[in-house]
Amino acid sequence: MDKLKALQEMIDSSNNIVFFGGAGVSTESGIPDFRSQDGLYNQKYDYPPEQILSHTFFYFRPDIFYNFYREKMLYLDAKPSRPHEFLVKLEEKGKLSAIITQNIDGLHQAAGSQKVYELHGSVLRNYCLKCHKFYSAEDIKASTGIPQCTCGGLIKPDVVLYEEGLDDNTVRGAIQAISNADMLIVGGTSLNVYPAAGFIDYFPGNKLVLINKTATPYDNHADLVIHDSLGDVFSKIKL
Repeated sequence: MDKLKALQEMIDSSNNIVFFGGAGVSTESGIPDFRSQDGLYNQKYDYPPEQILSHTFFYFRPDIFYNFYREKMLYLDAKPSRPHEFLVKLEEKGKLSAIITQNIDGLHQAAGSQKVYELHGSVLRNYCLKCHKFYSAEDIKASTGIPQCTCGGLIKPDVVLYEEGLDDNTVRGAIQAISNADMLIVGGTSLNVYPAAGFIDYFPGNKLVLINKTATPYDNHADLVIHDSLGDVFSKIKL
């Protein structure tokens, strides 16, 4: 059977779909991914991006962290793309119950999605570590050097850095959503980042769909695998 036709039939027959997405959702909005040939991790810097974006580096070299963060992590002009808009329509039709995202750009909410579990946090939220005052992404983008609160405290993005654990409530909500789903669509992710990638093991159903440009470690476990961009695939599905 044609893969797009199979996907259409799976969606038509499902009423509790969960979408689990990664960087491939936002690359169509012009936000670079991490692990592709042109991704962030294959560019040359004084320090590896994984080191710069670590808990330790943030506290010991916040100046270098923020120079990198402003330049490479804040894409505040990005707009939702076709995958974001498709998922909004799927939710409005009463078929999509939750989105679980590894992205930190807030574009799912900007598109209009209501139930979003942000596993790695969001660049849109920033807090003083001393008094917990809130700062927007625009505040951080416009700042220079090490952004400090009016109280003198260091401001930290509400994103999960390397060496930090995921938020317990977010994890519980995401796992519960996957456990209750009758269809799980995994899209735009290499499924190489743990513990997030392991979440799909909680899906008990027989409609596990993987949509990614390249192969993933879970391809052999899926009921349907499509190696293509999310935008191209979703544009051919009728809702």
